Amino acid sequence: MNESIQNTKLRTAVIGAGKMGAIHAKVYNQLSQCELVAVVDTDAGKAQHLAEQYHCLASTDCAEILDKVDAVTIATPTVTHLKLAKIFIKKQIAVLIEKPLAANVREGRKIVALAKKHGAVVAVGHSERCNPVVQTIKRLDIQPKFIEANRISPYPFRSTDVGVVLDVMIHDIDIILSLAASKIKRVDAVGVNVVEDREDICNARIVFENGCIANITASRLALKTERKVRVFSRKAYLSVNYLRKSGIIIKADPNINVLKWIKGHKESGDFDLTSVNWPDLLHIEQLDVDDKEPIRLEQEAFLQAVTDRERTPEVSAQEGLAALECAQKILASVRKHKWKEKIGDST
Repeated sequence: MNESIQNTKLRTAVIGAGKMGAIHAKVYNQLSQCELVAVVDTDAGKAQHLAEQYHCLASTDCAEILDKVDAVTIATPTVTHLKLAKIFIKKQIAVLIEKPLAANVREGRKIVALAKKHGAVVAVGHSERCNPVVQTIKRLDIQPKFIEANRISPYPFRSTDVGVVLDVMIHDIDIILSLAASKIKRVDAVGVNVVEDREDICNARIVFENGCIANITASRLALKTERKVRVFSRKAYLSVNYLRKSGIIIKADPNINVLKWIKGHKESGDFDLTSVNWPDLLHIEQLDVDDKEPIRLEQEAFLQAVTDRERTPEVSAQEGLAALECAQKILASVRKHKWKEKIGDST
């Protein structure tokens, strides 16, 4: 990285002028530590339309902006991630790649190797890790024994080049890996394709070497939208809602004397416990959640890592690769337990 940019605004660009590209462009335009200088898309009309909103350069060729940027966000179809990332990494330009890191593990490993070889900062856009609720979980430093995650929504009616595992479950995979902090021992999963050629619904059970178990469900064919996770540990139970940015934590330790008291009375048989209201005996606390935009937090951490190499992005390339490797294990298990026909093909 050019040392001269440490004390000046970082010059940023967005590759891809679709929905996610537009969101990243908007946030870059709002941040004081950077300047949005270009939008690149193979569709010249889309690039021009988005660039006009922020009074910056529009281009259809990444090569045209290599000498104009210090950091870029790649928000294009997953199959293009390696090809585009390589262009910038070889020039030691920092890259934030929208999730998932790549179309497969082999390509993901190539990106990680390129970043290491050329000394470039590479971050992965697992923006849910920057959800204020997840940031709160991180501060609690919980050691989970069981994690249950549900991420379901109605059919999005948009084209997608990946199934539900790489499209949406990947968010929860990344978060669960960061919470479990252990190597994967075993993965069992089942999935079914209904509308798309790839899986639209999937359930996976991940067993970690440290004993933690995670159960994840993802669907893009639900009747409602739900994004929740529950975490069980020896000392606490945590339930959070990503959409509402809210959650509760129930702690057992403060009530240990009460629990002993109840046990003692049950053993003596001189107390009718049916009149006891269990929630009244628990320490239930609403989580204190900051209402900050996840992508803003994600980009701020990314830019800080660019200017200060002792800092790291919220999700590094290595962490993005770990999530991708786990997703591939899930997909392999889905293929192993493949349904013989689509739902609706027979009655």
